[in-house]
Amino acid sequence: MRRTALLASAALLAGLLPWAATARAAGEPAPVPVDRFEGEVPFAAQPAEGLFTWGGDTDDPPTLRLADRADAPDGGKVLTGGYDISGYGGFTHDFAATAPAHDWSAHQGIRLWWEGRNNGRKITFEIKDGGAHGEASELWTTSFTDDFTGWKQISLPFTDFTYRTDYQPVGGIDHVLGLKEMWGYAVTLPPGAKGDFAMDGVELYGKADQALRASVTTDAPVRPVEEGGTAKVKVTVATTGEAPLTDPVTVTYATAGGTATAGKDYTPVSGTLTFPAGTASGTVRTIEVPTRRDRTAEPAETIPLNLTATGAKAPAENPQIVIDAHGLPYLDARLPVKKRVADLLGRMSLAEKAGQMTQAERGAMTRPDDIAAYALGSLLSGGGSTPTPNTPEAWAKMIDAFQLRTQATRFQVPLLYGVDAVHGHNNLSGATVMPHNIGIGATRDPRLARSTGAVTAAEVRATGVPWDFAPCLCVSRDERWGRSYESFGEDPALVESMETVIQGLQGRANGRDLSRNDKVLATAKHFVGDGGTAYGSSTTGTYTIDQGVTKVTRRQLEDIHLAPYREAVDRGIGTVMPSYSSLDITGDGKGAVKMHARADMINGVLKGRMGFSGFVISDWNAIDQLPGDYAAHVRASVNAGVDMMMVPYGYKEFSTTLADEVKAGRISERRIDDAVSRILTEKFRLGLFEHPYADTSGAAAIGSPDHREVARRAAAESQVLLKNAGGVLPLKKSEKVYVAGSNADDIGNQTGGWTLTWQGASGNTVPGTTILQGLRKAGGDVTYSKDASAPTGGYDVGVVVVGETPYAEGVGDVGNGHDLKLSAADQAAVHKVCAAMRCAVLIVSGRPQLIGDRLDEIDALVASWLPGTEGEGVADVLYGRRPFTGQLPVTWPKSESQLPINVGDPAYDPQFPYGWGLTTLTGVPKGGTATLRDLAVRATAAERHGDARTGRTLVTQARLLVQQRTAGHLTEAVAGPFADADHLLLTGRYGKAVEKLAEAYRAA
Repeated sequence: MRRTALLASAALLAGLLPWAATARAAGEPAPVPVDRFEGEVPFAAQPAEGLFTWGGDTDDPPTLRLADRADAPDGGKVLTGGYDISGYGGFTHDFAATAPAHDWSAHQGIRLWWEGRNNGRKITFEIKDGGAHGEASELWTTSFTDDFTGWKQISLPFTDFTYRTDYQPVGGIDHVLGLKEMWGYAVTLPPGAKGDFAMDGVELYGKADQALRASVTTDAPVRPVEEGGTAKVKVTVATTGEAPLTDPVTVTYATAGGTATAGKDYTPVSGTLTFPAGTASGTVRTIEVPTRRDRTAEPAETIPLNLTATGAKAPAENPQIVIDAHGLPYLDARLPVKKRVADLLGRMSLAEKAGQMTQAERGAMTRPDDIAAYALGSLLSGGGSTPTPNTPEAWAKMIDAFQLRTQATRFQVPLLYGVDAVHGHNNLSGATVMPHNIGIGATRDPRLARSTGAVTAAEVRATGVPWDFAPCLCVSRDERWGRSYESFGEDPALVESMETVIQGLQGRANGRDLSRNDKVLATAKHFVGDGGTAYGSSTTGTYTIDQGVTKVTRRQLEDIHLAPYREAVDRGIGTVMPSYSSLDITGDGKGAVKMHARADMINGVLKGRMGFSGFVISDWNAIDQLPGDYAAHVRASVNAGVDMMMVPYGYKEFSTTLADEVKAGRISERRIDDAVSRILTEKFRLGLFEHPYADTSGAAAIGSPDHREVARRAAAESQVLLKNAGGVLPLKKSEKVYVAGSNADDIGNQTGGWTLTWQGASGNTVPGTTILQGLRKAGGDVTYSKDASAPTGGYDVGVVVVGETPYAEGVGDVGNGHDLKLSAADQAAVHKVCAAMRCAVLIVSGRPQLIGDRLDEIDALVASWLPGTEGEGVADVLYGRRPFTGQLPVTWPKSESQLPINVGDPAYDPQFPYGWGLTTLTGVPKGGTATLRDLAVRATAAERHGDARTGRTLVTQARLLVQQRTAGHLTEAVAGPFADADHLLLTGRYGKAVEKLAEAYRAA
């Protein structure tokens, strides 16, 4: 039955219902059925109307069926099902996207029959308001508890529904529950244990009153005021649809309670505000509360203003007036940071210290005032956790609202807000999206790396965010790892050379630039060995390598994985994040131990031997992977040296458990003071106590031409030309170019994971220029056929852009639904185009792809990596506006059986060696062994005199000479010394590098 027909027959159906459990008041309309579960609604999905299930992973969606039940409260069938949810799961009824939305505004609420199991578990019920359809609507939520047995009718007044802050599919429509355009409902079932349910008779009931449509709000939940000033609280009455009030609204107010003393700290006030019938929506009245000056240094004091509304919905919470902390030494910006930290620390309670060590996800807070209630030290936006709308202004407004909450605490310690801006401010729509780190490593350009960091920092800080969980200093040793693209490369020397990005993010190593409005606190991650995990060692879900075990000798650990952290500490990195992975050091007798519990590495090596003075932040829920109960998790990680815990959803449990462990003596107060001192130090260095709110003066530069030019240059320099038979590249403007392939015109694939959302997505996801658009802007004569189905005759050259679709972390592990082969469609496009004309193949991917069996049919091959939003940078090198200069940051294997394969391996026979990269528009030196001998002598002299620029230039000349000789017939004898030479170059041994290249030349 069509939904419209069902609603139209509401009066008839109401008279036939067998369960008349709720009597109607006089004048109350008859209930309107939404779902009777008699078969009128199918199991389907958008855009068709129907019931469908969903969940956090493949096991989480519940099973659903319509069952005949003699005791069915409504008709003869009920909706029933089973569930076993580890993350989240439930089901939705979406009304058809092509049908008109439903108007529920005449009713008081929605109700349903639920068969109770008396298990005390919470059932969340959600309704979908406004927007284009059910999957693009505002989500409003409430819940009920299954604390009864048998059938019970659950009534959910619309006044009980609150706007979801943790997830909105497309952003807010207007943040008002209008009820005039409703698209259905969803039920979220409880996780943690198996269960079953039965449900029936969803219907609208009751008559709407003005309290549903009129609401009273205040301009802010917290109103700080300097001692002696007058706090002014604005009270607004508004209606849905902005109609005038039909009935009067009164608001009674009075100051009472709090930590401030009436008559001493402030003058108490009380009274009534009246908004008569006919008052325009949006009318404002002001309540003034005078405070008194006593000239005594004091922490902040609170004055709750209690409001009671009649005739309208009252504010979600009563506002608090706060007399600012004043006169205390920690507030004096003239004092050294160390003294300010010591003063503040000495005043804090254990609970306040525990709060500073706690980081929650912004959307997971039960209530916004939990920031003050738990004295939270930090919030974060996880991947895809964004405000609505996702604009710079909305980010700043959101974070300022969170910072305002901290003003209601005794010492008004500001929040430290963090994001994963791993290739630009990638959670923000319209931001400049840089190439992922693997592409930055391919540039071999430390100054460019610094510039990309500077652009990222400026765009992040302009939205009010002072902390970036970047850069990743992982040394990726196996390209089957789903995080390969987060690494600058497989050689620690290359990673170290790219750590100029830290200065781009933070400024000077002494931290004096951190308070600037274009710098952010940076994070070195993931300490230590995350790039060395063994394939098949992961025990996290279906991951195969991410979060697994890194088994190394002590020497390998020092030389490969720890080396980048020594450099980061020297560069003044502010925070360090441990890895999810486990470390197994040969011979130490510990076996595989999770990094979040390795005190020998965090306290001993990082903080002790390396002298790291910043603070250590855990990874997302990482302590939950430690052995033992929750108290053991907290104890092990904090005692190991983790200073702040990223506990997105468990912030209450963590902070209380931490305090309990200290009281029990299992965590020392000295350890807590060390952690909090480190955290407070960074907050003072960032200038947050003086300027906690967003400085948006730099927001106009977000996504600006200047910033995009940096990203464009990075995209160009990241392109690695692996093969160029017959000089196919650069293209000529006069040539007719046939463009094909899945990644030629897909900005989502081009930017990869960690773009707007955690996993990223294919398609038109962010503003930018695709590679195809870049080619067209370059002025070429271009024809495009994605699948190469268009006729191929009459073209001079083909450009086939293929590769991967987005993924992030272990979701992208090879063996977890991914491999290193081109898709069948990509292979077909390559074969068709390259068989018909001279062709260049571009591989857009986060790691090397296996193309050995197709290399002969390809004239030119380019590793494009994940170039970001500026496809014009790729076109720049294809059309010769810039030369190809990129070099492989990782070894390109012939087959998956070779993995892991890395520079320095005793057996080393790849498709292309580490450091390989042909060039265009650049002359190659003439000569052979004699030329190489001369270059070696001059390079040794440059090394001796500390002339790095000359040394690098000489090594580059030798490399180009070797590549010219060996192109097309690389052998193991050539590849090994060639790759070794690039490592030697990066470590400043220029003479030895040329000698290795001479060895490769002789072997060719």
